[in-house]
Amino acid sequence: MTAKQFLLTTLALACASLAPTQAHAQTFPTKQITIIVPASPGGAIDLAARLIGQKLTEAWGQPVVIDNKTGATGIIGTDFVAKAAPDGHTLALVASSHAINPSMVKKLPFDTVKSFEPVMLTHVVPLVLVVAPSLPVKSVKELIAYGKAIPGKLTFASSGSGGAPHFSGELFKTMAGLDMTHIPYKGSTLAHPDLMSGRISIMFDTVAAIKTQIAANNVRALAVTTAKRVGVLSTLPTMAEAGLPGYETSTWGGILAPAGTSKATVTKLNAEMNKILAMPDVREKLQGAGLEIGGGTPQQFADFISSEITKWGKVAKDAGIQPE
Repeated sequence: MTAKQFLLTTLALACASLAPTQAHAQTFPTKQITIIVPASPGGAIDLAARLIGQKLTEAWGQPVVIDNKTGATGIIGTDFVAKAAPDGHTLALVASSHAINPSMVKKLPFDTVKSFEPVMLTHVVPLVLVVAPSLPVKSVKELIAYGKAIPGKLTFASSGSGGAPHFSGELFKTMAGLDMTHIPYKGSTLAHPDLMSGRISIMFDTVAAIKTQIAANNVRALAVTTAKRVGVLSTLPTMAEAGLPGYETSTWGGILAPAGTSKATVTKLNAEMNKILAMPDVREKLQGAGLEIGGGTPQQFADFISSEITKWGKVAKDAGIQPE
């Protein structure tokens, strides 16, 4: 066989191998799409999934079902998608706990990076540092000074061990040099009564979950955790502006497909979801719930996940948290 014949044969085989993938992407979706939400209904990722699902149905004419598979900080639902057929019809809308779990769980049933094809970051949820109204502080600097004056007496609540609110408290504890005790709850709203009554000192919570209590003056908000101020709480400074430069956290949501899903299918999903997030009614609903709009390419989301795993891994190490 001549070199020319070899190249032609190789090219023909390559084209043949690509044909099924391209054909699938052109016809995709061919049946119902299921978006697994590894959390209970009503939260940020559930809201985003339902908005995106509705718009996908309108665009492609195939039903989109939202299936809430809760448990183990998202691991149960995410594992279901890791083991699903890699055809784009089963997706996960994961939260930031996906990038924290490697620091909390010694043996996950999947590889956080290799078991998935990132599709898109859907949204970012700013957190707010709030304190009990009885706490005699009105700024981040005053809180740090107060905490140092009573070492070991401050407590911070979270929506559960291993989530961004928990790790945001651990990061604050380390950067501010405070001795605080973590009190995990099964959901942030369950912690609100204890925070309002003063049984808990402080909390990092999502804007969506805590903004009603802030408006009612049931808790005192000191700062937001993102690099920029948040529209619905525009008078609040960022943590950096409030005196803790370099502090930046958030929780977020994003779409993952099973590893092996074709690049063409991932690209098609990404393009349609970017269109959806640009729709005025979708933006209004997400921003009204305290969510910042995401978007971007699959590669950008992949890079973001990697950076989050590194960041939260360092927080866990500095806090002395060992995976179990």
